[in-house]
Amino acid sequence: MANAHRGEIEAELSGQRYVLCLTLGALAELEHAYGGEDLITIAQRFEAGKSGASDAIRVIGAGLRGGGNTVTDDEVATMTAAGGAQGFLTIFVRLLRATFAGEP
Repeated sequence: MANAHRGEIEAELSGQRYVLCLTLGALAELEHAYGGEDLITIAQRFEAGKSGASDAIRVIGAGLRGGGNTVTDDEVATMTAAGGAQGFLTIFVRLLRATFAGEP
């Protein structure tokens, strides 16, 4: 079960429930993936709506790994979410809000 006080969310992907969390290691992974951009710059990029499917794969993948799941970004790219693209967008936004805004 996800603990909102730790920035965790729960999501269903490909019919399986997962806990996702952008831990410090997961955030460092994202900084590296974005060419060393700092967290503020990455967060501002997402707030400005400058994100796409590859961003969702990176963030959801990092969140899955931060939640203790062994999964690659290539595996995340093949997963399905209820609601299709909107479902992935919802998971993406919820995870970012749980991390940066403290919202469950």
